[in-house]
Amino acid sequence: MSNHDIQDVVSLAKRRGFVFPSSQIYGGWEATYDFGPLGTEILRTLKNLWWENFIHRKPNVVGLDSAIISHPRVWEASGHVDSFADVMVEDKKTQKRYRADHLIEDTLNIPTDGFTPQEFDELIGKNNIKSPDNNELSQAKYFNQLVEVQIGTTSDTKSTAYLRGETCQPIFYNYGLVKDSMRMKLPFGVGQIGKAFRNEIKVGPFFFRTREFEQMEIEMFLHPSEASEQLETFKTESMEWLTSLGISKDKLKFREQEFKERAHYNKIATDIEYSFPFGWKEFQGIHYRGDWDLTRHGEFSGHSFVEKIEETGEEFVPHIVEYSIGLSRLLLVLLSDAYTKEEDRLVLKIASHLAPYKAAVFPLVRNKPEITERAKKIFADLNLHTPTAFDDRGNIGKRYLSQDEIGTPFCVTIDYDTLDDGTVTVRDRDSKEQIRIAETKLVDYILTNTSV
Repeated sequence: MSNHDIQDVVSLAKRRGFVFPSSQIYGGWEATYDFGPLGTEILRTLKNLWWENFIHRKPNVVGLDSAIISHPRVWEASGHVDSFADVMVEDKKTQKRYRADHLIEDTLNIPTDGFTPQEFDELIGKNNIKSPDNNELSQAKYFNQLVEVQIGTTSDTKSTAYLRGETCQPIFYNYGLVKDSMRMKLPFGVGQIGKAFRNEIKVGPFFFRTREFEQMEIEMFLHPSEASEQLETFKTESMEWLTSLGISKDKLKFREQEFKERAHYNKIATDIEYSFPFGWKEFQGIHYRGDWDLTRHGEFSGHSFVEKIEETGEEFVPHIVEYSIGLSRLLLVLLSDAYTKEEDRLVLKIASHLAPYKAAVFPLVRNKPEITERAKKIFADLNLHTPTAFDDRGNIGKRYLSQDEIGTPFCVTIDYDTLDDGTVTVRDRDSKEQIRIAETKLVDYILTNTSV
């Protein structure tokens, strides 16, 4: 893999239809992005692969699709109303806001996770730290990340609610309903894919940190004695799945969070980080949440979540081990990892089973109707089985380069020989090698070489 800057990935993503700045015709909107046709295809594939691997193949895991807006008491019980906050400082002249931990870490290169506003004020004063615009900074203060919404039909009947700050809370308050309706026994898990929203102070780079994002999560409910084993299981399965997506193993690592940087509910927190062009950053977390969540929801709702082991009489509130991965961040990992500059081309060496198109079909020349018609027929047949592109623009070399940039594993060229003997040329994206095969064997060849 060649070295590249995040702006290289940004340019490719926009130019080739993976990711667009949201509302661009209106000047854009900070930290919001729309996933274009090719990005949408990859996200859809990732969701399906993840659901198959982590939900369908697990006899004790089921799925959920919950509401984005829950009862406001949910977020009081979870601790988000009181504790879901970053420390913020403000440029006194420009009024620009910054996360204090990012500002200090960028300036002093020291870890500051879990620091209080007072500790940040001391560091800023002691080291005479200024804003990026070289202006004085305000005193540090907490900034809650929950996104408020007003629910109601008239101004005097509206009440404050919240867009969900994480997808897991509905899993917790639906614990009893899932357990009873599906006749689940501990240990069991509930998985979900869905949007979450956070009023981030500092966003970027690109769509790494945004105010709207999608998560893929599993919450395993279990006896506390089973937590350690489940943590290790999630670690092993996570790394196996990520490398099965073609991500470079040497660019992945586990990092254990220090006590001060853990969320208020976590007893143990392990991050999986990737070496992005802008440094090692987390995109997945594996957490031991203890019995915090069900205990709190029990206290605030008056509903008991206590389980009893009949054989021993032991009563306990189930503990939770969590698997949580950012779907959009995973896409950024894949784009960053696959982006490859070679001497004569730019190629997105994404795993073939993740590529938006598995093949592209070209007529060698445009001015021969019989070749074009044959190419369209082969395209239609192949497209019935797997996503396929058709391209008859420009010369054949430019078409190859175009498909290389979007990661299409195979390009199929229909030429004069096709008309004579029924064979086509198949070019491999990574090696650029070409072979001739019978068009009757094309579907099997492409499917075999682009399957999981």
